[in-house]
Amino acid sequence: MPASAAGSAQGDVSVTIYNDNIALVQDVRQLDLANGRTTQSFPDVSAQIRPETVSLAVPDAAIVEQNFDFDLLSPSSLMEKAVGETITLVRTNPATGAETRERARVLAVNGGVVLDIGGRIEVLRDDGLPVRAVFDRVPQSLRARPTLSVTLASTRGGARPARLSYLSRGLGWSADYVALFDEKAGTIDVQGWVTLRNSSGTTFTNARTLLVAGEAGGDDGNRADFMPPPRRPTRVQPGTQTAEREQLGDFYLYPLAERTTIADKQTKQVSFLDAKGVAASSGYRFENSWLGSANEARSAQSVLRFANSGAAGLGDALPAGTVRVYVRDARGQPQFTGENRIGHTPQGSSIALPTGDAFDVKVQPVTVARTRLGGDRWRTQMRYRLTNARSRPATVELAQAGLDWADTRVVEESRRSERRDAGTAVWQVAVPANGEAIVTATFDTRY
Repeated sequence: MPASAAGSAQGDVSVTIYNDNIALVQDVRQLDLANGRTTQSFPDVSAQIRPETVSLAVPDAAIVEQNFDFDLLSPSSLMEKAVGETITLVRTNPATGAETRERARVLAVNGGVVLDIGGRIEVLRDDGLPVRAVFDRVPQSLRARPTLSVTLASTRGGARPARLSYLSRGLGWSADYVALFDEKAGTIDVQGWVTLRNSSGTTFTNARTLLVAGEAGGDDGNRADFMPPPRRPTRVQPGTQTAEREQLGDFYLYPLAERTTIADKQTKQVSFLDAKGVAASSGYRFENSWLGSANEARSAQSVLRFANSGAAGLGDALPAGTVRVYVRDARGQPQFTGENRIGHTPQGSSIALPTGDAFDVKVQPVTVARTRLGGDRWRTQMRYRLTNARSRPATVELAQAGLDWADTRVVEESRRSERRDAGTAVWQVAVPANGEAIVTATFDTRY
């Protein structure tokens, strides 16, 4: 069994961390129990333990009662627990260094300490004079570390292993990706990083760590991780390949290669993916809302396209995270060009990652005419002007959205579109270098 760090009461610790700020902690400790009923303390459990999830397995012993003591020892908690008790005040004369001692009864701790000193009422103030409070004892309810206390009924005496497991909040992880794009070669080098975050109030020492990609369902009212949808959503065509890694139900597992200490209030990064020469390409996308019309041209989105299939060179399921894209400049230095998020992505998926707005590639959509055909039927003529100020050609994926609610038929179009879904018509438009292209379309709709 691996040795714990000095000062830690933990034993052989395993931590399974989920994406949604929850973790399963399993801790095997050696106990020396007496025969009969005994109370056993388990310090160094998580300060955000969910006590109702505690499970303790001890050979030849049954659990009678368990308590979680999370009221931690601190100067303020010690003073609060001393209300109604008598303490000693030690004052030091700044001029002479002489000390005087007085017994004082603590009356209240409400925004300050109110004392009864020999019949006079005094407020303990932080006025710069050397004063310290001396307490006769530490209350039993205050613990130096988060502690689980369990009353056991043992049928025999002697040493034996005890397996403690529980769920805890305050532990989570996310994935981050660095993608270096080589446009001439048509490849990206992708490095994936796991970022562990521990705000549980406890350090987990030399822990075997397993990461689970996926959100485990649970009743947790303390979640505050809502994220608004991105302005430029990543588009994914889901793959159908099974990744060659261990699964737990419908989740993929990402074990860390070595044991690690996850310190409290620490962010730790560990590499989990390093792929070279993954096939990739760049392009542009512009999506127009229904009846969207602009007086000025708007930027198309810059899009990086790649796949995580085995044939493309990546070959792994990708946990949700942020992909940051870099491109080498003329001096060969990698420069940041944009980022976006991906969701949990099965292997074999095609990914279109918008990284920003293009400087030189613009689209101006114009509603040319709206004609009522009778009843609730309308005919709408649209014109899209695409311009390219770059010195090389560009292909723009032009999408007209909002067609699903209007019972739409495409009556006429200057080039053939593709219906990716019920609500979107898509044109692949080649725009020449330092030139422009025009697309026109007429829609017959209910509204």
